[in-house]
Amino acid sequence: MEDITDAAFRSLCKEHGADVMFSEFIAADGIIRHVEKSLSKIHFTENERPFGIQVFGNNVNTLVEAVQVITRYKPDIIDLNFGCPVKKVVNKGGGAALLNNIPLMIQITEAVVKSTAIPVTVKTRLGWDQKTKNIVDVAERLQDAGIKALTIHARTKAQMYTGEADWTLLREVKNNHRMHIPIFGNGDINTPEKALDFKNKYGVDGIMIGRAALGNPWIFNRIKYFIHNNTHLKEAELSAKIQVCKEFIKHSVALNGTNKGLLKIRRHYSPFFSAIPHFKPYRLKLLTLNNVDEIMGVLDEIKNSFT
Repeated sequence: MEDITDAAFRSLCKEHGADVMFSEFIAADGIIRHVEKSLSKIHFTENERPFGIQVFGNNVNTLVEAVQVITRYKPDIIDLNFGCPVKKVVNKGGGAALLNNIPLMIQITEAVVKSTAIPVTVKTRLGWDQKTKNIVDVAERLQDAGIKALTIHARTKAQMYTGEADWTLLREVKNNHRMHIPIFGNGDINTPEKALDFKNKYGVDGIMIGRAALGNPWIFNRIKYFIHNNTHLKEAELSAKIQVCKEFIKHSVALNGTNKGLLKIRRHYSPFFSAIPHFKPYRLKLLTLNNVDEIMGVLDEIKNSFT
């Protein structure tokens, strides 16, 4: 969730029920070269705990050195990303590229675990493609390398974010008598019903929410409420959503500056207001305005028109 899960968005998710949060993923090379953009992603507040810093790369020494820097910030978790399928990451040998080099993945994991007292976790995928869905074996090897938890996105690298997530192999990982670390599932969870159904059906210890939280930070509390009560938490009123959106804008601008802050907010508008009929004219205004007061005015206009 690079360029999405910054402090402004994380604060919003935490307020609405997220239990554990992770940083945007950070290149190990950027950390050891003291690139400002990379180092800025490491920062988090005490209110965000428990908090994990997510790092990626393909060189053992570079990752160990980067983890030494990260350790000084005292996160609760250090998460190794072996799952990102984005071309620019994979072409440099990071993220899901390690699914094509399991020995290197394990070597990196072992070295990082030995280099820090902070718990190390991994996020990865089922395999590189349909022919190499080897997550049951890989999960064992990662556990043996010393990780404390594993999150599996139930797609292959080849699938990217398309097609249906296949959780059946997550059940095999959980049913493997050798596995004792927590297993978290990710992929296609966008409703409370799915969250409960998948948790029961596949036996995972927890669920990671990614894209489904865009414009919908309420999803965390809604899932938790449904799991515990088997009924739905009342959906937020439009006026409440608008107020949350306004606070989100203010936080994003304060964190990133006006231009970048408003740019980062744009991807959230459509899911924020997906229930509004004929939203397109308002969406166009929100996407083209570069003045905070004018955007707030459009949000007031939406509120007055639909509440």
